[in-house]
Amino acid sequence: MTRPKGGSMSERPPLDSAKVIATAADVADAEGLDRLTLTRVADVLGVRQPALYRHVEGYDDLLRSLSLRGREILAQRLADATVGLSGDDAVAALGHAWRQVVRDHPGIYAATDRYPCAGDAELEAAVEGVLAVLGQALRGYDLSDEDLVHAARALRSAFHGFSHLESGDGHPLPHDPEDTFDHLVQLLCAGIQRLSRKPEMSTGVVE
Repeated sequence: MTRPKGGSMSERPPLDSAKVIATAADVADAEGLDRLTLTRVADVLGVRQPALYRHVEGYDDLLRSLSLRGREILAQRLADATVGLSGDDAVAALGHAWRQVVRDHPGIYAATDRYPCAGDAELEAAVEGVLAVLGQALRGYDLSDEDLVHAARALRSAFHGFSHLESGDGHPLPHDPEDTFDHLVQLLCAGIQRLSRKPEMSTGVVE
């Protein structure tokens, strides 16, 4: 990513918080979250760093915005992936979609771990939004309300953990991560199936 070439300051589109956050997201995804700084964002936008403070309070505020965006993207992609699916098919689709989000937006996704959401109503709502999508995808299992909550949290923990390890080369060779992921999905489906009030449900897994 480079600084815009040519044109005077007056010819550049007006700067706003959305543009600052979008640029930060691009930097984080392309170069890594650890390379993200206000100086880098200002350089890409072709402005001086103090100009950013009219739109973000500082680095922590920028990180918070990225963590919110990451959860919103995740919730939408999970919802899109499970349209028309239920049971084991839905669980597999959730897992594949989760991994793809991390591949597509590694920097933004990493931000979800860097900024605490406890006590922040907007971030907590975004987390609940992800869990709500997971819970909706599990409706086909006919779980009790309590088991549904625990199952959704288990899926979140499993898919986040696997994706986090995968993004950091945490799955050593010679075992194929795809094979390991398929086994993970099978284990999750088998566990949820044990909680289901519909024991006759299929345990097949979508590849």
